[in-house]
Amino acid sequence: MTTPLLTRQMSEVLGAIRRANRPPFYTLPPQQARVAYEAASEVLELSRAPLPRIEDFDIRTSDGTKMRARLYAPVDAVLPALLYLHGGGFTIGNLETHDSLCRQLAARSDCAVVALDYRLAPEHRFPAAVDDAWTALGWLSEHGGTIGLDGSRLAVGGDSAGGTLAAVCAIHARDVGLKVALQVLITPGTAALQNSDSHRMFGSGFLLEAAGIEWFFDQYIESRHRHDWRFAPLEAEDMDGVAPALVVLAECDPLVDEGIAYADKLRAAGIPVQLELYRGVTHDFIKMGRAIREAPQAQAAIASALKKAFEQ
Repeated sequence: MTTPLLTRQMSEVLGAIRRANRPPFYTLPPQQARVAYEAASEVLELSRAPLPRIEDFDIRTSDGTKMRARLYAPVDAVLPALLYLHGGGFTIGNLETHDSLCRQLAARSDCAVVALDYRLAPEHRFPAAVDDAWTALGWLSEHGGTIGLDGSRLAVGGDSAGGTLAAVCAIHARDVGLKVALQVLITPGTAALQNSDSHRMFGSGFLLEAAGIEWFFDQYIESRHRHDWRFAPLEAEDMDGVAPALVVLAECDPLVDEGIAYADKLRAAGIPVQLELYRGVTHDFIKMGRAIREAPQAQAAIASALKKAFEQ
């Protein structure tokens, strides 16, 4: 098998990253990695789009603690909502690192976006992030009306680790009888082990490094738990009745094979799946709207899928 060619724009982005010579996240303590990620997270993003309604609020968990969340609404009206779960290997990332992307999704899709600042590892290891995502989805269903949302029309989505959490949320929602119109899985991790052909082919020199993946997972989860479907949704036995899916993948991404495998698993269970594979780009391309054309294309595809799902 020959290695797919990167697009010219993607090659230029990787070249610029190499020239910047910043230390990889996996060489830093988690707190320093978070600061570095936030500083660099929107360098390649489109400017933060103005929206008529952007509000921070708290979601209270079952033990009384609070999680920060941010509401993005393109109009001041009662809207369906996408719960958005950010990427960052369960270890880095926050509301600020994905602010531009969430604004774009809200502006393009005509629905509200609720971004969740879920707990991060290693301070909060598996399944803390899962529990937070489930709590937020349930809260939106029960209490979304208090912030002007239609809690009966919900979707869940995320990128990378956030895509994993979104897939897990969709299974949990099915199990508890909570209707989800669409699951939006952007370059998600879905497998217990990182031993696919794409991990071997793209594990070095394509932005998301094999060493980085292992570092993130070591922060988040013990090896003995890696076959738990709440970490690796490919391990879930039953996909019947989960929400329809939009799966957005990058061709030159270590995670692409497991993303395709997950789309296949959903289809085998009779779940409607729209698979969008963007050629010649790497992991995290969705956040490079100022540098590569595939990012706004993917954002437009997500918006279109959300509009269609909420019309039904």
